[in-house]
Amino acid sequence: MKTVILAGGKGTRLAPYTTIFPKPLVPIGDRPILEIIIRQLARQGLGDVILSIGHLGELIEAYFQNERLNIPGLRLDYFRENEPLGTAGPLSMIPGLDETFLAMNGDILTTIDYQALIRHHGEQRAALTIAMHRKDVKIDLGVLETDDEGRLVSYNEKPLYNFDVSMGIYVYEPRVVEYIPRGKFMDFPDLVQALLRHGEKVAGFHSQDYWRDIGRREDYELAQQEFDAGAAEFRFA
Repeated sequence: MKTVILAGGKGTRLAPYTTIFPKPLVPIGDRPILEIIIRQLARQGLGDVILSIGHLGELIEAYFQNERLNIPGLRLDYFRENEPLGTAGPLSMIPGLDETFLAMNGDILTTIDYQALIRHHGEQRAALTIAMHRKDVKIDLGVLETDDEGRLVSYNEKPLYNFDVSMGIYVYEPRVVEYIPRGKFMDFPDLVQALLRHGEKVAGFHSQDYWRDIGRREDYELAQQEFDAGAAEFRFA
């Protein structure tokens, strides 16, 4: 099964770390986050990897060429975005996506069982399956609810809300690519809306594994600390 890793974004939220090198190359421990992802995939039998690169993509190519990863079963190919295509658009341009495939963002630190996700997708017979994680969001203010006349109905001090959020990891059936305009910009939420409008089944896979998106500076710093505290759990060797 092929895996497409989307590694073409500018990573502006992670500045200044991404000023001179691409976000997928920011280090977690002593390795770039992208190398950790690739090693995890190969360890779970998903070593046929396509890197979709754009901003500073030549540095990603140079790193993996010079690193000469000695990973059994790894096949690494590249697709270069000549212009930004969003978080779904590149899939319309990558050849060979004619069987079920995995796609994911290149800035995710996780211990997810990819094979369990793939099995769930098959059992659901879905066009697309989204890996989901439960996210707690605390509001550090008093939250008010009023009626139509402006009278206070409830007051909730610093409430904690729970949401299921996308982990940035997906399993696609090849027909989904037909919903992506070829060579045009398209973000993933727009693709999901198009699938739902056409009656396609989009499934969710609840994961309780560790997950952190390092796209923001504060999350990147937390990921560093959490990785240092439990590096063995990430099984990237």
